[in-house]
Amino acid sequence: MINKNYVCIVGGAGHVGLPLGLAISAKGYNVSLIDKNIQNIKKINNAKMPFIEDGCKPLLKKMITKRKISATNNLMTVKKCKYIIICLGTPIDKNFNPDLKNFINFFYKLKKYLSKNHIVIIRSSIYPGVCNKIYSVIKDRCKNLSYCPERIAQGKSIIELPKLSQIVSGVNLKAKKESKKIFIKICKKVIFTKIIEAELIKLFSNTFRYINFSISNQFYMMCLNEGLDFSKIRNLMRDKYERNLNIPKAGFTAGPCLLKDTMQLSSYYKHKFPLCQSAVGINEKLPEFIIKKLSKKYNLRKKTIGILGLAFKAENDDIRDSLSIKLLKLLKSKKIKTLQSDEFYKDKKNIDKNLLIKKSDILIIATPHKAYKNLKISKNKILVDIWGLIESS
Repeated sequence: MINKNYVCIVGGAGHVGLPLGLAISAKGYNVSLIDKNIQNIKKINNAKMPFIEDGCKPLLKKMITKRKISATNNLMTVKKCKYIIICLGTPIDKNFNPDLKNFINFFYKLKKYLSKNHIVIIRSSIYPGVCNKIYSVIKDRCKNLSYCPERIAQGKSIIELPKLSQIVSGVNLKAKKESKKIFIKICKKVIFTKIIEAELIKLFSNTFRYINFSISNQFYMMCLNEGLDFSKIRNLMRDKYERNLNIPKAGFTAGPCLLKDTMQLSSYYKHKFPLCQSAVGINEKLPEFIIKKLSKKYNLRKKTIGILGLAFKAENDDIRDSLSIKLLKLLKSKKIKTLQSDEFYKDKKNIDKNLLIKKSDILIIATPHKAYKNLKISKNKILVDIWGLIESS
């Protein structure tokens, strides 16, 4: 029997599903986190966070103690839950094209457990038309399909969810009203939209950010070619001049969302999106650009290059689609000696940041962890500070 106070999250042991499940369980719902990752399932059921997410560790312990949340790999669990929230990944292939075959095929598996009383809520990033495809798969069993895209910054879910508005769309009024019941308890405001509007809002938002970062990265490369400091120029641009305040810092623009969603949007428009192609070319080739600039000045085969930071963003342990990792692989492919360190991501090849500084000839701050702001680096070291972390501190 379906219980109206039960929510299940498919992909619930991941970076989107787990924080959402914790937020919902804190509002009195019983939450089942369904996932294939057995290791993460075990950690969650033992009240241990499988990754860094601000504010989640004590909340998970509390919800496990209260028996309001649990993790499982059994998809059949959805049968008892009124609300089924889908937080599965929507990857792109090696050619940057959306690879949604597994995502769509999942709904054929889910379908056999559905009934007319379920509310299916898709939270994954998808391009326009995918919701309609999914509805055509499940509609003979369940007609209540919503699309409510995730909008938080990774690592800040519990902090941001109560402050942000939530986009809610659906194939019918019941789907939208029922979805609102869940989200209005954990967010500031619910905004109803058409499904295609919701799909585009998500993709437009991430694409806008990705392109903006590429502008600063292009400026950074231009300055480097001129022997100038982009961080200094950026600070001067923003000094008592409000129109320039929002210009981002240069840096490795990476992670599992921005590039992927930009390419989903480009694919939807049959790649007739020159801004997208330019942004990808700039952001993805920044590691290669840095190596080329260094190789023109130094014999890198005779240098040791230390990479400070492997995660794709500051104060996080997630290396998915990290350009720091891409930089490391490029250097190794050229037979250049490297050392690596990170404050959060654990790897047996990592060494302490101070030892790395001591042993390296060239230092590259690849991830702007706060711990790197006050590093003591002697003048005889070659420093590549893409983010302007040290110069601007």
